[in-house]
Amino acid sequence: MEIIGSMSAMQRFSKALRLSGKTIGFVPTMGALHEGHLSIVRESVKANDITIVSIFVNPAQFSEGEDFNRYPRDYDNDIKKLGGLLADAVFIPTVDSVYPDGYKTYVEVRGLSDKLCGQFRLGHFSGVATVVLKLFNAVMPVRAYFGLKDYQQCVVLKKMSADLNLDIEIVLCPTVREPDGLAMSSRNAYLSAEERLDAALIYKALKEAELAVKDGSLKVRAIAPRLRETLSGVKSITEIQYASAYDPDTLDEITGGARVLIAAAVKMGGTRLIDNIMVDLQAAEGVVC
Repeated sequence: MEIIGSMSAMQRFSKALRLSGKTIGFVPTMGALHEGHLSIVRESVKANDITIVSIFVNPAQFSEGEDFNRYPRDYDNDIKKLGGLLADAVFIPTVDSVYPDGYKTYVEVRGLSDKLCGQFRLGHFSGVATVVLKLFNAVMPVRAYFGLKDYQQCVVLKKMSADLNLDIEIVLCPTVREPDGLAMSSRNAYLSAEERLDAALIYKALKEAELAVKDGSLKVRAIAPRLRETLSGVKSITEIQYASAYDPDTLDEITGGARVLIAAAVKMGGTRLIDNIMVDLQAAEGVVC
């Protein structure tokens, strides 16, 4: 397994692969790899000749006061895990390689980046879109893989790829959960024992809302107050940033529709957690708006 440390070296490596006719699958990560990441890597390995995984804690997507400096970093363990999955290369660029002195260019996906998480993490999605585009240019993948736990990120990156005519297939992979339902996340490591137990109640609240709206006992427009009432009763939750039903494409809050994204973002002490589920209401009986 190759370990590559600069943008220019990555481009040379990928160009040689593409010229030889190899298909490249790409999994961008910030490291501290867990089963959620590894499940995505497996999907790439199955579908492509070559799989490249990047590990880069991107300073441009962290706002002032966020956890950039303490974000979990465990490169040696990450490399071991990826080697066991038969990934072909690990791309670990330095910050200076990605953002050299004098760097001035950033990507903005308007109309999607300022909603949901974007209301609370100013500039976050510009940082995400910028680094992903730069990584795409270095890796030159045929397919790129992202997890649906970060649903808004997926929507933003699909729109960026479409608008900029990138010849890359964006593959979205299901959220991987702990046995109690908590969505796997590197930030779960921040949680205290009590917070970790309470964190599972986020997914439970989303599922209860889904089941209630499907059986007709809860109107779509009543999802937000139900979620807020439920989450407000969780001892460890110190802030509910958003919790409602949203249009899966526009990310606007909605009161009905064939497909509904039920999503929430909360804080437990200093830890911010997000989760979502997609609800198909076309097949559900008794649904009312």
